[in-house]
Amino acid sequence: MQALAEQYEEEDKLLSNPVIDAMMQRKSIRSYTDQDPSEELLETVVRAGHQAPFAAQLCSLLLRRDRKRNPFGAPWLFTVCVDLHRMEQVMAVRKWDRRMSDLSSLLLGIQDAAYVAENMVLAAESLGMGSCFLGAAPYYAHKLIEDYNLPAKVFPLVQLAMGFPAEEASPRPRYPLAFALFEDEYPAFAPSQVEEAARVMDAGYLAQDYYQSMNAKIPLEEDREDAFTYDDYSWTEHISRKLGQWGVDPEPLLKQFEQCGFRLTEPLP
Repeated sequence: MQALAEQYEEEDKLLSNPVIDAMMQRKSIRSYTDQDPSEELLETVVRAGHQAPFAAQLCSLLLRRDRKRNPFGAPWLFTVCVDLHRMEQVMAVRKWDRRMSDLSSLLLGIQDAAYVAENMVLAAESLGMGSCFLGAAPYYAHKLIEDYNLPAKVFPLVQLAMGFPAEEASPRPRYPLAFALFEDEYPAFAPSQVEEAARVMDAGYLAQDYYQSMNAKIPLEEDREDAFTYDDYSWTEHISRKLGQWGVDPEPLLKQFEQCGFRLTEPLP
């Protein structure tokens, strides 16, 4: 079998056009210039977002233009929301009550919101702007309810900082295609395949000095001894520490859903 690292290098041979280029060059931006994007840019990015595929258009956007409060001093901060409240208003006009469970409805809305957010990011990239996904929004939904006066059945899924980049950043590594695309059936991974895929990811991040530049090493909990330095601490260890230590108790996140009006384990009355 071809080495995964070799296949990763061959991705440079992909076909190219402006759309593909925007996708392949997208990267997270954490420093922004003082230039304020125009209203035409705003309308274009948002319209491109809402042109994404959808299940039921269960997504709405909140915008804050406050550099002093926005992460990284970005001129725009979008909060991308799963929005069942708006759809329930439409259903009421049609004299319908929603009977689909909150869990099923939320799943459709998460898909809609994710598609919108990705379209916005790619549109911004193609127009010379940059962005950064902020994935912690669900964990402080209660604060966003207060900040934006959110009604019930609106859940903040993700936030997007956006503006003109003030830094030169590189696209981050990805798993080789052989570790991500499985034809006909899901494979049983040989240990050597897993190790090679991890090596490719880690080597890419180490070459960019990614975690050391942000001083982003996650401390170990319990009795584990930390054998890593920034010379070898990279993506696979970073994500393993997140998934191996954080979010053990689902109750805090379920409480955030409940504060937004979603009862995920109960049928609707």
